[in-house]
Amino acid sequence: MPIEDSYCRVVVIGAGFSGLSCACHLAKRGYKVTILEKNDQPGGRARAYSEKGFTWDMGPSWYWMPDVFERFFNSFDKEVSDYYQLERLDPSYRVKFKDEVWDVPATIDEIEKLFDRIEPGSSESLRKFLAQAKFKYEVGVKNLVYKPSRSLAEFIDLKLLTGLLRMDVFTSIAKHVRKHFEDERLIQLMEFPILFLGATAQNTPALYTLMNYADVVLGTWYPKGGMNSVVKGMVELAIELGVEINYNQDVSSFSYANGKITAVNAKDDEFSSDIIVASADYHHVDQKILPEEFQNYSKEYWESRTLAPSSLLFYLGIDKELPNLQHHTLFFDEDFSVHSSEIYENPQWPTRPLLYVSATSKTDPTVAPKGKENLVVLIPVAPDIADTTEIREKYFHLVIEKLEKFTGESIGDYVTVKRSYAHRDFISDYNSFKGNAYGLANTLKQTAILKPSLKNKKLKNLYYTGQLTVPGPGVPPSLISGEVVANEVAKDFPNFKSQ
Repeated sequence: MPIEDSYCRVVVIGAGFSGLSCACHLAKRGYKVTILEKNDQPGGRARAYSEKGFTWDMGPSWYWMPDVFERFFNSFDKEVSDYYQLERLDPSYRVKFKDEVWDVPATIDEIEKLFDRIEPGSSESLRKFLAQAKFKYEVGVKNLVYKPSRSLAEFIDLKLLTGLLRMDVFTSIAKHVRKHFEDERLIQLMEFPILFLGATAQNTPALYTLMNYADVVLGTWYPKGGMNSVVKGMVELAIELGVEINYNQDVSSFSYANGKITAVNAKDDEFSSDIIVASADYHHVDQKILPEEFQNYSKEYWESRTLAPSSLLFYLGIDKELPNLQHHTLFFDEDFSVHSSEIYENPQWPTRPLLYVSATSKTDPTVAPKGKENLVVLIPVAPDIADTTEIREKYFHLVIEKLEKFTGESIGDYVTVKRSYAHRDFISDYNSFKGNAYGLANTLKQTAILKPSLKNKKLKNLYYTGQLTVPGPGVPPSLISGEVVANEVAKDFPNFKSQ
């Protein structure tokens, strides 16, 4: 329908990071924005769960790339500190290898000492490696990540083209890291950040070593109260900007006229709109909500995508303090190549899994009763595999056994809260494609313009934002995705009110 009001009405589907980001950027421009959220609270995968005095972040737990968060709030003449307080973690995280434990320091000088202790002379290699990673971060984030990837013409950028060879787009992370380091533990440490990108080091372009710069140089931070504090801050900002947020609104269909969507239908309500931004699962909107004539992609296209992993998570309240755990503890005590193969090459439940433990109670007294710990245990697993109660229980006992051995404490009898979360929950709560946790893997064939398009090709006013489109998985990319889509909406549908 033609736009008759003095402003454009936008419906954003989903109140996750990308949806909130897009809503804020559009509201700033004067658009009338309404968010429809399927669940009873905002945040999407970054929701919070509370029980018996404990609070857990249900999804993202790593605060990296602080400059992206600062950029977001600065866009509205605000500061991060206006909404939540940050603390830099030191050590950044703890790593449990088979026979030893490392604490990864927050300062570059101490990290260089750690590298030299493990592999004499490797600090010089680290400096070279990080200099390259810094270049990729500064050029890649500023000149690549913020592009909408709707046309190859966007990438005809002198600085980007001249720096392309230095970006290592056609070299794998695995190959690039091994040019600099020989010790297998150092290699694992440098490959670890791509766990957030959802692919193996062999299949991920070395461009993404920019994440090592984010890790080692920009640091690991913690927002007091947990990652959901960021969500709360974004919601507060959105409301200040005039965004209306409606919860428990599961979108079921659209109404159409003249090649456009005219209304979004959720439960018994209809929301008229001039523009729709889908921050919900892209595949679900494309294949389940849209009729075939308006779908961007075929079923065969989606089946051919390489998905990032899913996760088996346990949210545990422990009735005692646990030694040896840090705020972030990574267990690299099993063969990563075997676990990786069981995710990507021969999908199955892992035989000897690696795992990650978040214990925010080590840093923040507000998330657990005094003298107790709140743990989130995450095991990366293949998407689209059987998810049963029996399987979850098997891995729960494996986790408890591993943690008891690591901490030297009895734990099983002290678990006062226990909740598991895996494929069927991701599907039920987020309509997640095949129960994945992180979206599409950042392989070369799924980078930039090769990702699903942020604009529907058949409907003039439907856009997509979030982890299944550009720039990809992770919290900072989701914030960026929302901004990028808002910019595209503003180009295509100038807001009358702002003129």
